[in-house]
Amino acid sequence: MTVRYEANPPKILPDVDTNESIKKFVDKIKIISKKCDAIHLTENVLGFQRVSPIEVGKIIKREIPNLPITVSLRVRDKSEDEILEFVKNCITIGFSGILILMGDPSQTGKEDSGQLPSTTVKRLKQQGIDTKIELYLSISNKPNFSKIGKKIDANPKGFMTQVIQNIEQVQSLSDNLKGFSIIPILLYPSPKNEKSAKFLNLDLESYSKEFEELLHKTQEITGDVLLTSPSDFNGLNEFLEKLSN
Repeated sequence: MTVRYEANPPKILPDVDTNESIKKFVDKIKIISKKCDAIHLTENVLGFQRVSPIEVGKIIKREIPNLPITVSLRVRDKSEDEILEFVKNCITIGFSGILILMGDPSQTGKEDSGQLPSTTVKRLKQQGIDTKIELYLSISNKPNFSKIGKKIDANPKGFMTQVIQNIEQVQSLSDNLKGFSIIPILLYPSPKNEKSAKFLNLDLESYSKEFEELLHKTQEITGDVLLTSPSDFNGLNEFLEKLSN
């Protein structure tokens, strides 16, 4: 069983000391890493400029060498050379896997590069990269399985989902994607995460009542789960503390 924690590196803001933000971020990872099995570092969520997951990942690996780290790689605004450089850095640092996704449009107006996630996975596999690091693609929580042929053909190690809404979605993904690792994402149902829940069309009240059962059943089906709590680090940390006791 693997419980992962999704961590968004700090935003780069004009009036904030970035080095101080990085230190606080790494301190949080040190705290929560005692209650989870691995972490997943995102890259420029919603297109906002954030500290590179490569930069913070390097520090985390130095401070907590045995903590497995996966990382998001957005291809929307990277060239083939930039993608390859990113991947090589991940391998050098010792990350365990890369989630290759399109990413949200850049908030700085950077143009799309035309790179596609499934094509990128195929190309990296042809270069033998998958023998050095696991490659993942993202997938909807309720995909039309007849229309994801390109993702299947790319043959990644597995798929990380959109935020899961119910156990039926987990079961359907598991049943239809046999041979692939499935890492469902669950949102920690805190009032502080209400904005995220609304964005995802989640009924936070009912989701909250069923959350612990949903977590346990998801783990039973996939053996792996990624928890996200964008606005409530302390709440999720306390929840994981209780869970481990």
